[in-house]
Amino acid sequence: MDLTVLSQQLGRFLDMPSQLPPIDQWHPDFSGDIDIRIDKNGKWFHEGDPILREKLMRLFSTILKYEGGEYFLVTPVEKWRIQVEDQPFVAVLSNNITTEMGQNIELITNTGDELVISSAHNLEIDAHEAPKVHVRAGMFARLNRNVYYDLASSALAKDGRYMVESAGELHQIG
Repeated sequence: MDLTVLSQQLGRFLDMPSQLPPIDQWHPDFSGDIDIRIDKNGKWFHEGDPILREKLMRLFSTILKYEGGEYFLVTPVEKWRIQVEDQPFVAVLSNNITTEMGQNIELITNTGDELVISSAHNLEIDAHEAPKVHVRAGMFARLNRNVYYDLASSALAKDGRYMVESAGELHQIG
């Protein structure tokens, strides 16, 4: 089963546009700080209360911008700084697909982003030796435990590192 079918069955991201707004073209002046925080588990909070509406969290994630080491929610006319404890996204589902060209590892994030580990969505190891995957525009997703163990179960040992194959490339997981 592919991730698109699985996400539709979960019903979490139905009726949400898949195309992202052109935030790279938006350069509004800084509007200030807003009390929105993304914790290390990828949960969104506003004024200390969790944001429970999945569609609202998904909408905010589409206007999230990483700039100068900080995170902002941007519109064409506003730019609000928010706090992110670790990474703004969490990879929550994975699927290994074998094709004629080899293996592809598909991931889906807690905000509905779907990607294949590849040179465009590379795995990196941070300073704490924890893997993360590039989602978009300099922003990463931490692998949650089940995704990490799923990838680790198919890892190959090479030169003292553990690697997974996806999109015809080897990617370090540990």
